[in-house]
Amino acid sequence: QVQLVESGGGLVQAGGSLRLSCVASDLTFGNYAMGWFRQAPGKEREFVAAISRSGGSTSYADSVKGRFTISRDNTKNTVYLQMHSLQPEDTAVYYCAASSRVGIRTLTRLYDYWGQGTQVTVSS
Repeated sequence: QVQLVESGGGLVQAGGSLRLSCVASDLTFGNYAMGWFRQAPGKEREFVAAISRSGGSTSYADSVKGRFTISRDNTKNTVYLQMHSLQPEDTAVYYCAASSRVGIRTLTRLYDYWGQGTQVTVSS
């Protein structure tokens, strides 16, 4: 059974940093593009960042560009999201997801597997 398990969330002050990790099991990790999404209370889940199967291509939402970096280690079945200059509007549950489709995808419906999420709270 495929599992994606996120970790690294927490409470941080505005301007701070966090690094999220997502470990995948029971899937051929290198065959999946990976993405990070987030969902704030009362809002729809939104795209944050994605990375291609090899890690050679990445994509970011405009709201996080220049502050967040997605990366992956295919030897560890792990995808990361390094977050800097966090702001209160970044507060959300952050989810990682895996997509079997070729290329980088930003739509939630194009992802096959999802983790349970990790809470990120940024205080002002």
